[in-house]
Amino acid sequence: MRFIPITPEIEKEMLSEMGISSVEDLLSIIPESLRLKENLDMGDSLSELELLSKSTKFSNANHSMSSGIHFLGGGAYDHFIPTAVDFLSGRSEFNTAYTPYQAEVSQGTLQVMYEFQSMICELSGMEVANASLYDGASAVAEACSMALSVTGNKKVILSGLLHPSSIEVVRTYLQNRGTELIILPHKNGKTDLTTLASYDDDIACVVIQSPNYYGVIEDWTATSKLLEGKKGLLVAVSNPMDMVLLKSPGESGAHIYVGEGQSLGNPISYGGPYLGLMATRMNLIRKMPGRIAGKTTDLDGKEGFVLTFQTREQHIRRENATSNICTNQGLMALRATIFLELMGKVNLKSMIELCFNKAHYLADKISNIPGFEIPFGNEFIKEFVLKTPISAQKIVNDAEQAGIYISQVEGDLSDRFLLLAVTEKRSKEEMDQFVQFLMKYNI
Repeated sequence: MRFIPITPEIEKEMLSEMGISSVEDLLSIIPESLRLKENLDMGDSLSELELLSKSTKFSNANHSMSSGIHFLGGGAYDHFIPTAVDFLSGRSEFNTAYTPYQAEVSQGTLQVMYEFQSMICELSGMEVANASLYDGASAVAEACSMALSVTGNKKVILSGLLHPSSIEVVRTYLQNRGTELIILPHKNGKTDLTTLASYDDDIACVVIQSPNYYGVIEDWTATSKLLEGKKGLLVAVSNPMDMVLLKSPGESGAHIYVGEGQSLGNPISYGGPYLGLMATRMNLIRKMPGRIAGKTTDLDGKEGFVLTFQTREQHIRRENATSNICTNQGLMALRATIFLELMGKVNLKSMIELCFNKAHYLADKISNIPGFEIPFGNEFIKEFVLKTPISAQKIVNDAEQAGIYISQVEGDLSDRFLLLAVTEKRSKEEMDQFVQFLMKYNI
């Protein structure tokens, strides 16, 4: 609970500054269907005890989704988080807003950043990683901005199967940069690369996500070969856990890797805070945004950790800087570091293999129901598109009533497609229950 001392006079002044006359006007942007229909009838004046009692009754009426069966994905995934992640990251030494400018008092924080960077490099096959960015979508946009700075070119080419949020964030980042944003079409669930050869040598970067928004595995190597002889950079986007089973971006010829690190020990929590990942080749290190922790020795030969690089140009070059990011998601990166160190190589691989096997089990079961189809084949890891015989929105609504949570595909597909994600937490019983639920739409 928070005490917010706003008097009616202060409220009126604030509304006047915003050019509106009431709080209702402020909330008018919220769709009517999502707004409370009835008056809460809180009364004119309540004591703190009465207010807490009434508000608790209201909150107890909320419907919790935590007890249902989840097949939600689209960039945020319900993975198991060991209890030690919460315990260690919640310690007061870490759970703070302090920024480690003074290396002599921040060795623990800097060491975590260094280890985090090392593990992101190992997963991505890249040579250097930063200490994190804000989230996956902004990391994609920062990679595009970095490519513009490195190459001096103006064409930014995005796969049409990049996550829709990432496309919109890139569009926002670059809207005043004088760049040309090109969206590649897609065919049969994969990015159509045939038009790449038609572009001349003014490409800044090509951004390909694998697995893509539909869950289908893309070919970074093929894209890299199409860019040979051009100045353009290949930006590979991927969930860090999926890279355990994929040929890494570094091995595939990518110049920059970016991704969303939420699945590494961070819970699904109303959309954040999340964790942007970025790694690149060593020759691009001075163009990479954010900060980089390094390991060194002092005059006595003792090991120590320092901020090797911190992009300071944003403080002096303003709009001409490669990036204006000057911080990182320290706490989320800490949780990812603890998670990865607890899991280790063997257990991390076992976890994503479980996701793979369970997702393919569910897809096989559903594909045997007449009217349902897996339209883009079986080249997926833990997420796939399901074509439905009736309105996907109706199935989503019906499923919610049954305690099963699924989502439609965003974008240009018709209202006949669901996006399903299966993590290691989904049991055979839960998957069979979902299959049984879908049987009623058997045509």
